[in-house]
Amino acid sequence: MNNISILSLILSIFISQSIADDGFKLAKAMEDRLAPIDIKSESTMILTNKDGKTRISKLKSWAGEDNKKQIIWFLEPKDDRGVAFLKIEHEGGDDEMRLWLPAFKKVRRISSNKKSGSFMGSDMSYEDMTTRELDEYDYSIEGSDIVDGKECFILISIPKDKKANSYSKFKTWVTKKDTLAIKEEAYDKRDKLLKLRTIIFKKFDKYTIPVEIYVENVQQNHNTRLNIDHIEVDTKIDDSVFQEKNLKRIP
Repeated sequence: MNNISILSLILSIFISQSIADDGFKLAKAMEDRLAPIDIKSESTMILTNKDGKTRISKLKSWAGEDNKKQIIWFLEPKDDRGVAFLKIEHEGGDDEMRLWLPAFKKVRRISSNKKSGSFMGSDMSYEDMTTRELDEYDYSIEGSDIVDGKECFILISIPKDKKANSYSKFKTWVTKKDTLAIKEEAYDKRDKLLKLRTIIFKKFDKYTIPVEIYVENVQQNHNTRLNIDHIEVDTKIDDSVFQEKNLKRIP
């Protein structure tokens, strides 16, 4: 190998490592953004199928510890009222997920091999409801783009443990100004585009919080829109709320 080839190889390795380092730094900056201690919200979830038919749900959510703990109660429609979902994430361990189904008087535990299943018929899976652990992915920056007039980095995130993840990779448009993920593509195990997600953020006091989340399953021509109708932050939610017994009690 001549000197030029060796130099080119060293340079390509250096550039690849630099891109990976920058990708990790960007993902870390996103994780380190200032977030509320807890959030109480009321939302409207609209499901639209390939024929254009819609189903509208109303829900109430309480979340704490940077969304590592969350409980959601369904208020409408009437046949879903009382259905509730509890999530408790454990760093380095299996997450706890439970679904209270009042019609059957039964709590259903969502096991790790069922996390790819749809959450209440929506285009969000149980896996989508959890936080991605920073050290469980490899990162790189693919370039830049402009989305809705905002300059963005394009961040590629690839799971290190492909068997434990339902997706082969994520492609995320992150605003350069304030590191907000405003658009994302999720790819299936065949590396085909599966879901498109867009997020609209709004400033609340010192925090920037999602107020509208749109998720489209492009393979099934089905979409979900979640509109956050009311938000309260830093309300000092008691940690004891996040227990299975409270699934049955709508506050």
